[in-house]
Amino acid sequence: MTARHVNVFYGANQAIADVSIDVRRDEVTAFIGPSGCGKSTFLRTLNRMNDTVAAARVEGEIRLDGADIYARDMDVVQLRARVGMVFQKPNPFPKSIYENVAYGPRIHGLAKGKADLDRIVEEALSRAGLWSEVKDRLGTSGTALSGGQQQRLCIARAIAVEPEVILMDEPCSALDPIATARIEELIHELRGRYAIVIVTHNMQQAARVSQKTAFFHLGRLIEYADTSDIFTNPREERTKDYITGRYG
Repeated sequence: MTARHVNVFYGANQAIADVSIDVRRDEVTAFIGPSGCGKSTFLRTLNRMNDTVAAARVEGEIRLDGADIYARDMDVVQLRARVGMVFQKPNPFPKSIYENVAYGPRIHGLAKGKADLDRIVEEALSRAGLWSEVKDRLGTSGTALSGGQQQRLCIARAIAVEPEVILMDEPCSALDPIATARIEELIHELRGRYAIVIVTHNMQQAARVSQKTAFFHLGRLIEYADTSDIFTNPREERTKDYITGRYG
């Protein structure tokens, strides 16, 4: 994905100002910055989640494989299948574990029959590191799982429709350290198969899971570089101040 000169407004208030960035398939990109800096707002522009906010307006250009995602003829349902979202709080559907994962492939016509759907569900749960834990209880409710399992179920639901990009908005903030470590392992395992963008307040997590890091402040992209450079040799003083805990 490429974003060029993106501005986001909520009514008269500008939340994002002139952000340009590339998201590559073979990398995990972390968005960091203090609360209210615009990182989650910008993340939501990448699959048009801001469309659900009546007062929101997006200017600039965002392209997926060269196609303008804000073009009038863009099918937003298909876009959100290609650019999946995992939210801060796990939000499984009030359905069985199986139906949580099968829902997307079924409505997008990705399965030719029950056997094909079974294969897709198993593959998605396996990629999400959950199959061995739930294979004997696929008929039980997804909401009965632990928080960490629910988040992995949501990741399985996202990857079941074969997306190109996975957006993660603070996916570990509601999880305990053990579940957080499992999600981070999963991000490593998924890298290369999907482009992954993660919003996180956890500096150590950004350093562990990402190859590129973008630092946002007051709605602007201050610095975007290799994660190792951002954390060891930032070019911008504001980046250094945030990384070292002087504000945030």
